[in-house]
Amino acid sequence: MTGSAKSNARILAGECFCRAVGYAVADEFAYAMNCHCSNCRRTTGAAFEPFAGIARDKLGVIRGMDNLTVYGDEANHDAHCGRCGSLLYSVVRDGAFVHVAMGTLVDDPSIRPMAHIFVGSKASWFAITDDLPQYPEHLMPS
Repeated sequence: MTGSAKSNARILAGECFCRAVGYAVADEFAYAMNCHCSNCRRTTGAAFEPFAGIARDKLGVIRGMDNLTVYGDEANHDAHCGRCGSLLYSVVRDGAFVHVAMGTLVDDPSIRPMAHIFVGSKASWFAITDDLPQYPEHLMPS
């Protein structure tokens, strides 16, 4: 993790399927959602991607940086393990935030998804059965 600000937050571990890449992230997520857009479905191979958003400097790759494969540019990209293909996180909002793929967290975060987004393009074969709010497109967290 980068930055000079000290935090008392618990640090969570995360890693890819083959464990070649590991990361640490502060348990200070600002928001969490389930994204049903076609890009998230394709990159995860699942009906949706549960992700948690946090300031970019609160996440650091601690193992396997040379195995990291990035799709996109410095300000907006997806970071995958180059060996197993796991999506670990996405850099978003012009590089200010990271969306951590919650399925790659080893430790249990204190946040839970608060909404479903892009349900207007969700997989037709998947039914949302919980009571979380549903938005047809993007919901911009404050």
